[in-house]
Amino acid sequence: MTSVTTRRPTVLDAVGEFFLFVADIVRGLFAGPFQAKEAVQQGWNLVRVVVIPTALVSIPLGAVVALQVGSLTQQLGAQSFSGAASVVAIVREGAPLATALLLAGAGGSAICADFGSRNIREEIDALRVLGVDVVYRLVVPRVVAAVVVSTLVTGMVMGVGIAGGYFFNVVLQHGTSGVFVESFRQFATIPDLASSLLKGAVFGAIAAVVGSFKGLRAGGGPKGVGQAVNESVVITFLLLFTVNYAMSAVYLQLFPGQSA
Repeated sequence: MTSVTTRRPTVLDAVGEFFLFVADIVRGLFAGPFQAKEAVQQGWNLVRVVVIPTALVSIPLGAVVALQVGSLTQQLGAQSFSGAASVVAIVREGAPLATALLLAGAGGSAICADFGSRNIREEIDALRVLGVDVVYRLVVPRVVAAVVVSTLVTGMVMGVGIAGGYFFNVVLQHGTSGVFVESFRQFATIPDLASSLLKGAVFGAIAAVVGSFKGLRAGGGPKGVGQAVNESVVITFLLLFTVNYAMSAVYLQLFPGQSA
């Protein structure tokens, strides 16, 4: 009697499934009428979860950057560049990363938990039996909502972080407001702002896609859902830092003069 051995899924299998899932999402964007109502509802849910924590984080973010940079430039005798250095740190890297990490930790995990709970209750299977395209009907609106919310929140973090940097640099460290504003005007270019907003959009898409992917494949009851949420957060963080490095490297190659 011949025994049949079942091959266990490997990491490469999971990676392949993930890219196929991404392809399904891209195809779902053009599959038919966009589910605007679902996207607005999910966007509002993300706003409620993400905006307040992100705003609270952006204030000390700008303060810490301004304090550290201001102290360093004062030691080097280059106080006139403190505003520019704060802009580079907050606008280019701090704002999109702060938004992405909170969106992944709060919004992405919420998406994963929602899909995971639906999956173990067999709601997802019931929708598939009824002929409903789960990716088009449920995943695509969440991804679009995450992209929009992440972009808007990134802009908010820029404003709050720069305002906090100005307060701590000018008021607490007795800097010159004119010098801070002038250095900001010289170094805060349109490509910097566009690059950060693009990063925010990409990071939001990554958080929503990973959360949806892990949630739709969660199993094993509540314990499996919790494990899927933890895995989605860890995977999202790893992807965010990798993609951030790649986008920053490409940006500095396209705009080498901006790094001066």
